Amino acid sequence: MTFQLHPRLQQDCIVVGNFALCRLLMMNDSQYPWFILVPQKSEITEIYQLEISDRQLLIEESSHLAEILVDVYKPDKLNIATIGNLVPQLHIHHVVRYQNDKAWPKPVWGKYAAVQYTEKQIYENLTALNERLMGYLSVC
Repeated sequence: MTFQLHPRLQQDCIVVGNFALCRLLMMNDSQYPWFILVPQKSEITEIYQLEISDRQLLIEESSHLAEILVDVYKPDKLNIATIGNLVPQLHIHHVVRYQNDKAWPKPVWGKYAAVQYTEKQIYENLTALNERLMGYLSVC
C-alpha cells in the first residue's frame, strides 16, 4: 500500500516538503508556528511500529526540525508531541510556544479556532525556514 496523507492533515495543513522519511507540514493556524512530521509509511499509528532504522531517522529528522524552529522562532518552549486521538496516522507535532501566546500555558489543540495564514504569512514563514532546510528537504 502506498503512503497517503490523512484527510484531516490534508485539510488543516500546508505541505512544506519531504525529508528522507517524513513529510513536513505547517499547520494552517497563524496563532502559533506549528509544524508536523508524518512518516511516509502506510498504516503506521505508533513509533514502535516503524523499523528500527526508520525510528532512528524519525528522531534525527524531528531533532533537526526542532533545532531549526528554535533558531528561527526563538520560542520560550518548543512542544513536541504525538497524540493521534483524532488522526490515527503517526504524526509528530512541533509547536513553537511563547508565554504571551493565546493558549499559554495550556495545550494549543482544541483550545481556539484556527486563524488561517494569509498568503504573505505563508511566504514569510516558509522563507524563514527554507534556507535552513535546503539540502535536507525536497519540495513536494
